[in-house]
Amino acid sequence: MPEMPEVEVTRRSFAQRIAGARVQSLRLGAPLRWPLGREPAELVGATVGETLRRGKYLWLPLALPEEPAGGLLLHLGMSGSLAFTAGEPAAAGRHDHFDLHTSLGLLRLTDPRRFGAVVWAPALDGGMAARLLAGLGHEPFDEALTPERFHAALQRRRTPIKAVLLAGEVIVGAGNIYACEALFEAGIDPRLPADRISRPRAARLLAAVRQTLASALALGGSTLRDFRDAHGMDGQFQLQARVYGREAQPCPRCAAPVRRLVQAQRSTFFCAACQKR
Repeated sequence: MPEMPEVEVTRRSFAQRIAGARVQSLRLGAPLRWPLGREPAELVGATVGETLRRGKYLWLPLALPEEPAGGLLLHLGMSGSLAFTAGEPAAAGRHDHFDLHTSLGLLRLTDPRRFGAVVWAPALDGGMAARLLAGLGHEPFDEALTPERFHAALQRRRTPIKAVLLAGEVIVGAGNIYACEALFEAGIDPRLPADRISRPRAARLLAAVRQTLASALALGGSTLRDFRDAHGMDGQFQLQARVYGREAQPCPRCAAPVRRLVQAQRSTFFCAACQKR
């Protein structure tokens, strides 16, 4: 599943190229998770604004003469990817379920499993967008998320810290591979209940999450199966993972074998010697 770094890498790869374009047509393929929410023809002539990201969602503002606000909220689902083509695009394939033809090029969502979404909302904080984004935690690099606030939020949760990171209610962006790596960097056992994490350890974990996500962004995210950015480029972060996907291999710190367990139906990789409860 594309996580926050992959979504942000995708945004950066096409946002400037499509900004200011005029919508010429919009094509929908097989139904996605939710209906678009308005007739595609009604969006012809709209001007594309600055693409934003919130969690794993992308917000594509579309301004019409009679509707200066509004836009499309996009989610890549389990296996989706966005591609932006400035030249003549290839014909839509069987897994291409959304084409936005603009004066500057084509933005296409390819989603073999159709768990992705493209929905209209009158604003990022209104309509369907508000409902889908409700409950999301702080963005990882939000300065308002201080170590003290992070620790206070953890104190209200008794579930394992790995599950808290994945839930995205305290901080967004720490998907499975990044949660495993951040917990390793912070030296925290993924099974430890969140409310048992001390203030100093919470500060180390927040710093580790931010460091891990910054590295992932610099390396173009992670390509574990089929992620590509809007240029068609793979991510490289998975190549430097220290514990993720390394079951039974030696820990890079202490040489003890990396262990794997399943938490909430997701694989967790950790070093039992280095990561303490």
